Amino acid sequence: MSVQDLSRFSINQMTVKQLPLPELVDSCLALGVRSAGLWREPVRAYGVTATARLFRDAGLTVTTLCRGGFLTAPDPAGRARALDDNRRAVDEAAALGTDTLVLVSGGLPAGSKDLRGARERVAEALAELGPYAEARGVRLAVEPLHPMYASDRCVVSTLAQALDLAERFPAQQVGVTVDTYHVWWDDNAPAQIARAGAGGRIHSFQLADWTTPLPAGVLDGRGQIGDGSIDMRAWRALVEAAGYTGPIEVELFNDALWARDGREVLAETAARFLEHAA
Repeated sequence: MSVQDLSRFSINQMTVKQLPLPELVDSCLALGVRSAGLWREPVRAYGVTATARLFRDAGLTVTTLCRGGFLTAPDPAGRARALDDNRRAVDEAAALGTDTLVLVSGGLPAGSKDLRGARERVAEALAELGPYAEARGVRLAVEPLHPMYASDRCVVSTLAQALDLAERFPAQQVGVTVDTYHVWWDDNAPAQIARAGAGGRIHSFQLADWTTPLPAGVLDGRGQIGDGSIDMRAWRALVEAAGYTGPIEVELFNDALWARDGREVLAETAARFLEHAA
């Protein structure tokens, strides 16, 4: 497997969450993988400073940190807690040396049916978090999730909605994440990718395939690249035509993959990237 072939490839930590951070680093080095997207919970468990040192000493790049967000609480105390947590997430991203914090907006508050109001609270939070992040060299990347998550995880369901939020703020503060799993179904997504590219707002690009039937709970149903319905090369072409030249993360939530040897899954994922997305 050529290192050059994998120059754009980044493995999102969630894809191989069974690998402790030192094993993830060793596995990446063995395969010639130079980049990884990290998640806050395992990073904090290992230690933010220790993780930053581990990656720096290995010569690996942290492409993104997941995740901030969950900004839809209507009560002042809930909003204050969310803002404090997101400031910590920005600080963690800066310490890890990544310029991108991925945001999942949060779902509807309990008992609410007001999607528009929830999205507006996300915008209010971005107005506070954007300048804080910019001052620390971090961009906020709002990630739209598939509409099946709108009630409980993410009231931002389309790239158009994400860009409507992001464009209220400077591009160096707020942009979007384009994740094939969440946008592949949307006929308007290609035009919105072009819109995002024109504004310099594609801050992260992630791949996962759509396979059915979805598992119970639907959260852990992201398919391995090549196993599902999404034309990865076509989506990569759209994003690159919009001017994106950054890393391409593969982020898979999949119980069957997590039950396997993580090194094997990483090798398979890199091979699938070369076969279906390079």
